[in-house]
Amino acid sequence: MHFSEDPTITRFVPHVAATARQPAAYVWAVDHARAPDYWFPRACPRAMAWCLPTTSAADRRHILGPGGGERVHAIEYAWVGRLLDVRLFAYRLPAAPFTPFGGPDSHAVVATEPVEPLGPPEPVGDLLRLHDDAGIQLRVLDNLWGFWDAVTAGTLGFSGIRLRNARPRPGG
Repeated sequence: MHFSEDPTITRFVPHVAATARQPAAYVWAVDHARAPDYWFPRACPRAMAWCLPTTSAADRRHILGPGGGERVHAIEYAWVGRLLDVRLFAYRLPAAPFTPFGGPDSHAVVATEPVEPLGPPEPVGDLLRLHDDAGIQLRVLDNLWGFWDAVTAGTLGFSGIRLRNARPRPGG
């Protein structure tokens, strides 16, 4: 699956992303389990954390808090309006051209050849409702870095996307 704000894509062509850490050109997609990581405007910085079998009770209480659930996503206040207004689309892609990227636990897949969607993109809809229906806490913070530092120092699974677009670290 690939998420985009552009509903007119008819063919995905491999490219080297501006932020790529590897020189190869890819078409990127994600599996169903990590689709919620992309329920945001493309440029929106977000920090995400989820429980693993090895997550400590202390980290569960400290990071997830009393709100319950197994997962939390955090964004900054500056992005709330865009989150509420964005029109996001999901493209379903054929599995055959894709291979896993990033190790055995990765949910990212890549293709090195052009890929055509299996059909027209589907509107993703209300992103707040998607989070609610999936039981994912959505936090709005003035700055992501304190949350990110706590998450990455603990025992939860985590991912950060577009963090370069976050507000600067306080005092830094």
